[in-house]
Amino acid sequence: MMVLVTYDVNTETKEGQRRLRQVAKQCVNYGQRVQNSVFECSLDSAQLVMLQAKLCELIDSSKDSLRFYLIGNHYENKIQHFGVKAGYDPNDILIV
Repeated sequence: MMVLVTYDVNTETKEGQRRLRQVAKQCVNYGQRVQNSVFECSLDSAQLVMLQAKLCELIDSSKDSLRFYLIGNHYENKIQHFGVKAGYDPNDILIV
């Protein structure tokens, strides 16, 4: 299923800046960055639970926030994009 992960990490301290980097690194492992703090991730249920657990361990829940939008399997008609950054197909072949 397609999951949109968004986060807001308080970076007023060095610890906050470290949390921000760690959250971003975990999100990169699961999906594609589409905005500064927004990732599109193609996940199954087990991967979603794992990602949620990892990110919740990293953040300070009194200062930071996470949001997971479960878009589902038929997301193609639910996403509209305007502007310069072209979209991508998360199920297509990715060459690194």
